[in-house]
Amino acid sequence: MGNPFTIRSAKPEEAELVLEFIKKLAVYEKCADEVVADEATIYHSLFVEHSAEVVFAEEEGVVIGFALFFHNFSTFVGRKGLYLEDLFILPEKRGRGYGKALLRYLAKLAVERNCGRMEWICLDWNKPALKVYGSIGAVPMDEWTVQRLDEMALKKFAEGK
Repeated sequence: MGNPFTIRSAKPEEAELVLEFIKKLAVYEKCADEVVADEATIYHSLFVEHSAEVVFAEEEGVVIGFALFFHNFSTFVGRKGLYLEDLFILPEKRGRGYGKALLRYLAKLAVERNCGRMEWICLDWNKPALKVYGSIGAVPMDEWTVQRLDEMALKKFAEGK
């Protein structure tokens, strides 16, 4: 890793920067058209409601990556967990250990917060990320299938339709 490398919490005035990194991740994941969040929504969700948290990775004071996470709860473990929603490092900064450093930072945070586990999902085709995750001891949950009701389906189902 280059020097100096730091990880810090996002500040309320950085909602636009958070959104920029979300959009960069969406481009990488080939789903840029799915981003409907705007700066105001991000600001409200992160810094008013505190629905999630963001940390930035910086190299020499320049933001080169981010992680967005929140707490979930495991009934089996009986404790909260740390759920990593997004992790993204700028393409030109990959391969230097920054992603792994962000994961370690979150793991330490999870331990400090008495979390029973840390979880995330990864696209099947993202082999570089899967390789990193395997190297840190993460285990794929192959027997589980992610289910989703998008906003339209959620509203329709809630209305009994």
